[in-house]
Amino acid sequence: MSKTQNTRNKVAQSKSIYQKCFDFKEAAEARATGIYPFFKPIERSQGTKVYIEGRELLMAGSNNYLGLANDPRLKEAAEKAVERYGTSCSGSRFMNGTLDLHEQLEDELADFVARESAVCFTTGYQTNLGAISALVGRGEHIISDKLNHASIMDGIFLATGIHKQINLHRYKHNNMQELEEVLERIPLDEPKLIVTDGVFSMEGDVAKLPEMRDLADKYNAGLYLDEAHAIGVVGESGRGTCEYHGDDDLADLIMCTFSKSFGSIGGFVAGDASVIDYIKHFARPLIFSASMPPANIAAVRTSLEIIKTEKERVHRLQEIATKMIREFKSLGFNVGNTETPIVPLIIGDNNKTFAFWKVLYERGIYVNPVISPAVPPNRSLIRTSYMAIHRDEELDWFLEVAEEEGKKLGII
Repeated sequence: MSKTQNTRNKVAQSKSIYQKCFDFKEAAEARATGIYPFFKPIERSQGTKVYIEGRELLMAGSNNYLGLANDPRLKEAAEKAVERYGTSCSGSRFMNGTLDLHEQLEDELADFVARESAVCFTTGYQTNLGAISALVGRGEHIISDKLNHASIMDGIFLATGIHKQINLHRYKHNNMQELEEVLERIPLDEPKLIVTDGVFSMEGDVAKLPEMRDLADKYNAGLYLDEAHAIGVVGESGRGTCEYHGDDDLADLIMCTFSKSFGSIGGFVAGDASVIDYIKHFARPLIFSASMPPANIAAVRTSLEIIKTEKERVHRLQEIATKMIREFKSLGFNVGNTETPIVPLIIGDNNKTFAFWKVLYERGIYVNPVISPAVPPNRSLIRTSYMAIHRDEELDWFLEVAEEEGKKLGII
């Protein structure tokens, strides 16, 4: 036997890097039983309706909060941008991928959130990945709510990979006493950053931002606010969690994605000009990714103008949130502490959660089943979320179906 053949035989006997892929059976088993809820291809989207497998369903699980993703004004703006700039910038912001459109949008966003400066990334996920990993260095501290979005945690993991020895501290969800206990243990003169969602993406509750600001000031910490599910959603004019609490200065840095209320894709972070300039020069996902395409920038600029001038959309969304929270509670569903159009139906049992998702889907309603690790163990839920364009008769029908099927499954 040759030396090469002997090596190959040894490799064949050892565990392949792909073995875990072959061993992964859960998805195939779920598909076989008809309860697999993920990667459903949407064939068409029109208003509050989507079309899947030739069927019309009521969309009650979208993050298109203001209903702008299909707005003709956004489509027209995107088409004009493609006509002028093409379909791609074909480079990163650092090199040839910055357009005048990027800088115009950044100025408008900074003004909207009352900050000096802003920078746009290609996705919201990359925004957290890039900003957090740029800001937190070797030996420094980051303090995170345990229910913060995965992109925040991945930003922390990237910072750890780049800088090593990042000190991560996590506190119980929205628990200000535990947050203070964490801060007390960190020397006052050591750099530290508190990171929180403004509106929490799975359960729809709002961060206790005024208390966090007080603690940040007391313990010499920065405060980074993820507004992905807050801008366009909470506050009198939809400007997010700071406006909700009545104080524009509660956070040092404000981050948001464009894939929710803005009806596009991308993201931004805004703050002091010197901080944003630093992020621009040290955020790897910004430096090494192609920039946000022209069509998406133009769509976001248009949606930002709509958010500023059509406050009735925000008010309608908030009315819907109040209605659905009230009605689901009255039916006996556990909706947790939500205050927003993210209304979780907390079930706690994975099998019942998937069964409830399936029967709602069969009845013509699209929602999202969520299980661990997206939520804590034993807190599986159906994530429902609403758009300003939902009509009351659609919502009433959903409530009727949810009550009927919830009772059959023993959920209520």
